[in-house]
Amino acid sequence: MLIDLFLIAGGYLLGSLSSAIIICRLLGLPDPRSQGSGNPGATNVLRVGGKKAAAATLAGDMLKGLIPVLIARALQADIAVQSGVAVAAFLGHLYPVFFAFKGGKGVATALGVLLGLHWPVGLMTIATWLVVAAVFRISSLAALIAILLTPLYIWWLIPEPALLAAMLFMAALLFWRHRSNIQNLLKGTEGHIGDKSQGPAE
Repeated sequence: MLIDLFLIAGGYLLGSLSSAIIICRLLGLPDPRSQGSGNPGATNVLRVGGKKAAAATLAGDMLKGLIPVLIARALQADIAVQSGVAVAAFLGHLYPVFFAFKGGKGVATALGVLLGLHWPVGLMTIATWLVVAAVFRISSLAALIAILLTPLYIWWLIPEPALLAAMLFMAALLFWRHRSNIQNLLKGTEGHIGDKSQGPAE
């Protein structure tokens, strides 16, 4: 039980490391919280610092979700604990203790934890995001559709109640964090990927 608690706490602390803020500081770029959409995520870093900075941010956000779940799996934690670690890492990104509990919207970190929990589900979610993003060029729309379909992928491939519950919880939070983007989508004013004139989703 103590090890399980350490794993969950470690997942939250690792998730609390804001890749966007750290990378922008290392590269001498403006704080992403003060630029563009104001969101410390990969899409906003693309606007602030370009493709390399955005790619590094994306990788960092995914890894901080992937790594704690893989550690839990390596220690043979059961699926309920793995799911708890996944949620903790996701919450760390949304509400980071190291950055005044003001974090990103969680898309990349959610993808990372999914790859750790069940890589086929993770790949299907990433593929969904890529297809929607390629067609519509809207990051938030791609994220929302991908996450909306993910519980169905889990139910189809690995119908574990704990995993499904964790994903439904993360999906609900992700939709909540994207509520302004949803309003913009309904109005037809949501920014496109790479668009420097409007605030992107992440």
